[in-house]
Amino acid sequence: MERQDEPGGGLKHHDSAEELGSPPFSSCEYSRSPELEEPAKMRRNDNYLPVPGEEKNLDVDFTSTKPRSNESIPMKNLYADDGSPLYPQLGPYFSDGRRRVDYVLAYHIQKPSGIRRQSSRFGDTNFIRRLRRSLSMRSSRAPLQPKEDPEIAAQEQRTDYHEDDKRFRREEFEENLLETGLELEKDDGCKIPGIGFLKIHAPWNVLCREAEFMKLKMPTKKVYDVKQGSNVVEKIRLFIHKVTAPLHPKVDANRPDSVKSLSHPFSREKQHLFDLSDRDKFFDSKTRSSIVYEVLKRTRCTKAKYSMGITSLLANGVYTSAYPLHDGDIEGVNAEPNDRKLLYEEWASYSVFYKYQPIGLIRKYFGEKVGLYFAWLGVYTQMLIPAAIVGVIVFLYGCATVDDNIPSMEICDPRNNITMCPLCDHACSYWKLVTACGTARASHLFDNPATVFFSIFMALWAVLFMEHWKRRQMRLNYIWDLTGFGEEEEEEHKDHNRAEYEFRVMQKTMKQEHSIPKDEKVKLTCTDRLPAYLTTVVMMCFMIAVTFAIVFGVILYRISIKAALHISTYPAARSNIRATVKTTAAIINLIVIIILDEIYASIARWLTTLEVPKTDKSFEERLIFKTFILKFVNAFTPIVYLAFFRGRLVGRPGNYLYVVGSYRMEECAHAGCLMELCIQLCITMLGKQLIQNNLFEIGIPKLKKLLRKRKSDLDSKQEEELNKTMQRHEKDHFLGPFVGLSPEYMEMIIQFGMVTLFVASFPLAPLFALLNNIIEIRLDAKKFVMELRRPIAAKAKDIGIWYNLLRGLSKVAVIVNAFVISFTSDFIPRLVYQYTYSPDGTMHGFINHTLSYFNVSDFQPGTDPLQPMHLGYPVDMCRYKDYREPPWSNTPYELSKEFWAILAARLAFVIVFQNVVMLMSDFVDWLIPDIPKDISLQIHKEKILMVELFMKEEQGKRLAARDKDSQDNYTSPSSANESPPQPRSRPISHANCC
Repeated sequence: MERQDEPGGGLKHHDSAEELGSPPFSSCEYSRSPELEEPAKMRRNDNYLPVPGEEKNLDVDFTSTKPRSNESIPMKNLYADDGSPLYPQLGPYFSDGRRRVDYVLAYHIQKPSGIRRQSSRFGDTNFIRRLRRSLSMRSSRAPLQPKEDPEIAAQEQRTDYHEDDKRFRREEFEENLLETGLELEKDDGCKIPGIGFLKIHAPWNVLCREAEFMKLKMPTKKVYDVKQGSNVVEKIRLFIHKVTAPLHPKVDANRPDSVKSLSHPFSREKQHLFDLSDRDKFFDSKTRSSIVYEVLKRTRCTKAKYSMGITSLLANGVYTSAYPLHDGDIEGVNAEPNDRKLLYEEWASYSVFYKYQPIGLIRKYFGEKVGLYFAWLGVYTQMLIPAAIVGVIVFLYGCATVDDNIPSMEICDPRNNITMCPLCDHACSYWKLVTACGTARASHLFDNPATVFFSIFMALWAVLFMEHWKRRQMRLNYIWDLTGFGEEEEEEHKDHNRAEYEFRVMQKTMKQEHSIPKDEKVKLTCTDRLPAYLTTVVMMCFMIAVTFAIVFGVILYRISIKAALHISTYPAARSNIRATVKTTAAIINLIVIIILDEIYASIARWLTTLEVPKTDKSFEERLIFKTFILKFVNAFTPIVYLAFFRGRLVGRPGNYLYVVGSYRMEECAHAGCLMELCIQLCITMLGKQLIQNNLFEIGIPKLKKLLRKRKSDLDSKQEEELNKTMQRHEKDHFLGPFVGLSPEYMEMIIQFGMVTLFVASFPLAPLFALLNNIIEIRLDAKKFVMELRRPIAAKAKDIGIWYNLLRGLSKVAVIVNAFVISFTSDFIPRLVYQYTYSPDGTMHGFINHTLSYFNVSDFQPGTDPLQPMHLGYPVDMCRYKDYREPPWSNTPYELSKEFWAILAARLAFVIVFQNVVMLMSDFVDWLIPDIPKDISLQIHKEKILMVELFMKEEQGKRLAARDKDSQDNYTSPSSANESPPQPRSRPISHANCC
């Protein structure tokens, strides 16, 4: 094994792990090394194995013109006496203005007082405590462990750590970072009081080593022409692309779309395949920061209690934040051209709302995972355009035919003079059916024959959307070189466990130290997680029960407020009872949904943390599933009640169903519950989009910024001057942390449910969703570019569990819409009446057919109206909406044969509708291939070109080796000039004889 001399005179041995680019975890000792006696200087170690091929030149960069130093720039030389930087450089660079800052760690600075200057580690009390801890570790099987996970209990533990302890932990962690080859520079004299920064730079040799270890695909020198598909679909796609050319963002591409580089996982041995002419641009800023993040995740500090990585250090307040830097400024005269500024101009500005998104540039700057989210959001928004157009046409059809609708005309005809039974007990009186004229006409706008067609259309639309996204996703995988990424991802991240999981495993190991074999790997089993699983099940059931209870409370509110308005003395209140009750109940439901959404999100995260998932991917999927269940139930429970339960369990006059004592269950309006369902869906959808999605996302960051300004002692002019002189890492520190894409996806998934599940009752839902998404795209873009710190670039091949949720919702939507059309609307009763009971085959007489008779003398005591003469004449018979026998029949008030005939027709419609639409959806799914034909051909072509490239390289190696062997058989030209050639003798084998 190779041995290299350390600058300090020591020797460093490199084992196989270091050669693979995975340095072993270093342990941190409590004794302080001599190198740490000068805190102002930081040692830099570049003594990793040189990259093969260019051993002497790989690490030669800008510092080659200066004598190489073994130490970074001393902190005392970074700032002048007045505190101003000696090397003013506002970009993301070290103080020398050349080495790029790839990552930043921030921490608190507390100036030591006279007492605190003595290290807490060298105090007598701390020495005794450390000695006792050491003895307890040696003598007992299980040492004392903290009760809570260090990351969960971060807030409580922060106050327990002395500032000196935090500083020593930082020094130990930074020492290990230096051992991995990273270069560090501290900035304790920044303009943010109490905050210090550790700037991290990855030199070329570290980038190469880690890129090989991470199997990063990088473009090679080999390029090839991309041939466009020749089938009809591809020709149509190219034609649309040319027509919509003005809508494409003005983002300069390095290479035309017809040319693509052949990509291959980076290898130091095969570096001649890659274009390394400009090393500063070979690894872009996104890749550099992700490489440094991988090193930070691997680097650990072994303490007496437990091994601490970067996540544990952040949780315990040793570091306050960690983030990569944005490329540069967006606004200002001195703002140089950069990807961030280009994204702001061509993507994050509301003035370009009509343009397509620069998905390639988004992926280049934020990574594949963020790029896929915005690509999916763009495809979803595009697909909403035809759905919105058809929905508007269906709504306009309802408007155009409202005057030709015979049932609503019969309700509005005063000559019918139909007296209806009271809507509530005692307080309500009899009423005329003609007063429901407005509700009946409005219901026709959403309950007409076109609604059935629109439901079928939306079911097929959902399938087309899923298929279109799969093809778009496959095309992006090809363009972004992500084909075959799934297997590599599993292999690469299988050992990257979460800090909480490792801590729990360490606790279990300590408890079972002498009861398990040494070679057996300890892991958390289902038995270990059983209490957490039981807690999750109980809490989920409890939260769902809370949602049901709140919905039931709103039902009681509607019942009581309706009775209160009926006995009110104000004419205005009594004239608009239905509208008042519907609207106020829908608004209350909306407020409850918004409040519970925030509570449920926190509870879902707490429950997922209790389960201690092993990897980040498992944590994310479990969190998404819990959050989706809770938020879905929260948003759709009031809608499901109105669609399928209201008006079903009512009873009849004289024998009503009561709950909680004297509360009589609600009835639907005469025109059905579809109108109330439409109002509830409209208010919930618009309210969630306007308040939760847009107002909160815009208002909360502005409110935080306003509060920060009020706390600051600087006026606006001073703050502007300070902002001009602040460095990039200081500006990014004020930005909000990136919390992941789950909240963004969750908004859109709930919206997708609103658009597809109950679209039969609200055909304008796709239009409102489209308008919201046009704003949402630019709002999210502005948030990512301007208000959030730059996220770690994460690779992803697809949108993960979200696709399964979308597919499940599209399947459920078919069933739900079938039941809405069949049971909530009057579509089936109208068809049955027209073709079975109508004397002339028209809808004349339909209203009378749906109303049953009730003898007012059969009211139960205390339930008859207080004012029976409210209409000016005595009432002997009143009507109610149901299919029951009249009071003069042999079986009074029993369900009639018409009821059973209509029920059979409704169930038959559900079965037929569901099977026909499912069959059509499966046919469309089968008809459209998941992978575009041109993409599959290009992927096959790439594999052939890659094989040819390596075969040519192997052939070149063999020729070079043959030439070298032949040259060894002859004398070199230089030696021929110095002395005459000497004859060489060698044994001649029989194979060389003629």
